[in-house]
Amino acid sequence: MAGELAAGPLAGLRVLDLTSVLLGPYATQIMGDMGADVIKVESLDGDITRNVTPFRTPGMGAVFMNVNRNKRSLSIDLKNAAARDAFLKLVPEADVLVCSIRPGAMRRLGLSYEDLKPLNPGLIFCGAYGFSENGPYAGRPAYDDIIQAACGLAALHERADGAPAYSRTVLADKVTGLMCLSAITMALVARGRTGKGQFVEVPMFESLVAFMHVEHLQGASFEPPLGTTGYDRVLAPHRKPYRTSDGHVALLPYTTRHWTSYLNAIGRGDITSESWVTDPAERSRNIGKLYEIVAETTPTRSSAEWLALFSEIDVPAMPVLGTEALLQDPHLDEIGFWPLFQHPSEGPIRMVGQPIRFEDTPASYRLGAPRLGEHSAEILSEAGLATAGIETLIATGAVKQGA
Repeated sequence: MAGELAAGPLAGLRVLDLTSVLLGPYATQIMGDMGADVIKVESLDGDITRNVTPFRTPGMGAVFMNVNRNKRSLSIDLKNAAARDAFLKLVPEADVLVCSIRPGAMRRLGLSYEDLKPLNPGLIFCGAYGFSENGPYAGRPAYDDIIQAACGLAALHERADGAPAYSRTVLADKVTGLMCLSAITMALVARGRTGKGQFVEVPMFESLVAFMHVEHLQGASFEPPLGTTGYDRVLAPHRKPYRTSDGHVALLPYTTRHWTSYLNAIGRGDITSESWVTDPAERSRNIGKLYEIVAETTPTRSSAEWLALFSEIDVPAMPVLGTEALLQDPHLDEIGFWPLFQHPSEGPIRMVGQPIRFEDTPASYRLGAPRLGEHSAEILSEAGLATAGIETLIATGAVKQGA
C-alpha cells in the first residue's frame, strides 16, 4: 500500500477520490504527496484528462499525470449494483471522501453523504462542484471558464484592458481545489476533537466570488457604499510588465520607502515630498499616476539595468519569466523543484514539485500517476472481497483491471 511508505503529515489517512479533471485531483494529489493513501475511483472510461495531449501512451496524458501522482486507481461502474456494493466496502475504512459528481447524481447512485454516514460516522465527505445546493444555481454544470465569467474575474479584465478575458491558467479549478484541501484538513481537526465526521460543501462559484472580493469589494464594503467595487491599484492601466529598452520587467515600488528610493534613483526627487507620494491613502488614490511614471521611464534602460538598480535600492523586481525559462530557473533548480520520476510505464517524467516544506514530515513522490484500473483488484481485495468475487466483477465488465 502507498501509506506504508509514507512519512508525510497525512500518513495513515485513506482518501476516496471521486473527482476528475483538475479541481478535485489537484487537492487529492497534495493529500497524496503528504502521505495519504488516495484511491482514485474512476469510471470505466477513466478521467477525461487521461487523453488530453501530449502523451506517450493513450490514457496517460501530461495534465492527468501532473495531478494524479501518489494515487491508486480503481476503475468501476458505480451504476452496477454489484460494483456499487463492492465500493461500499471501502467506505468504513475511509477517512475522507472527495466528490466532484453533482449531488443529484450522487443521490441517484445512493452514494450521498446521508447514504454513507451510517457506514462510517467519522467520514469527512467533501462535495466540490459548481454551485451551492442552497441557492437557485444548484445542480448547474460548471467548468473553470464558466466560473471565471460568473465570479467577476473575466469582467475585471474588461475594466482594465477593454475586453473580458479568462485567466491563462485554470484558476477557478485550482483555487477551489486549495479551498477543498483547507476545508478537509479543518474538518479532520474537528473530528479529532469530537470523533464525528461531517459533510463539507466547497462550491466553485462561491469560492471564487470570495477569493476575488477580499480586495475588489472596495467601496461596497460599507453601507451606504463609499464608492464602487474594484481595487484601483490592481486595475490601473499601467499595472503590467514594463517595457524596457530590450524586453520587459516586473517592477513594484509599494511602500513609501520604495517609492521614495525609486523616484530619487530616476531623478524625480522633486516629487518625493508630495502627499500623493508619501501618504498611503493619497498614494492609493493616485497610484495610476505613479505607475504611469514607471511606464514612461523604463524604456530608457535595459532590463538588466533596472533589475540591478532595484536590487541595489531593495525594491521588489523580477524578470518576466516564460514557462520554458522556468525549467532552467536557478532558484527552482537549486531546491529541486522539477523532480524526475521513473514511471513504470511512461519512463522518465518531469514532475511539478511540492512547494510546501515540512521539516519533520516531508512530502514524498512514491507513486507515479496510475494506469486506469491499475490497482482495482488490489484495492477490492484490501476491502475484503474474495478473489472469485473480484474476478466476476472484472469478467462482467463492472470493474476494469488495468495492465
